[in-house]
Amino acid sequence: MTEPTVPRGSTVLIHSVGPSPDHLTAGEMVVFESPENNITTLKRVAGTAGQTLAIRDGALYVDGTRVTEPYLNPRQTDGTFFHRVTVPDGHVFVLGDNRASSIDSRNYGFVPLTAVTGTVLWPR
Repeated sequence: MTEPTVPRGSTVLIHSVGPSPDHLTAGEMVVFESPENNITTLKRVAGTAGQTLAIRDGALYVDGTRVTEPYLNPRQTDGTFFHRVTVPDGHVFVLGDNRASSIDSRNYGFVPLTAVTGTVLWPR
């Protein structure tokens, strides 16, 4: 098992965002209320409205192009698959950096922008 990008109990610097932030970009870490259990959660944006995503053998593809993710440990993502989805308007698709054991949009679906309360400024 690998250490998470931001270990539990870490201090992070967060930039609060207003309701329905529309400026989020793929690769940014965001803070939101988890749709699964209403707990404040930190995950990385994998896709934004209109983008199509899939995971094939651990590699993330957005709009058919493989995404370089230097923050991942390839040994921990090998063999991970997820079917193709398209992110609807007003939502983001989030993934954990510990892809093989993360509970994220693959489990609870798209995250509404209204649930996003901030972006992580540090650590990145």
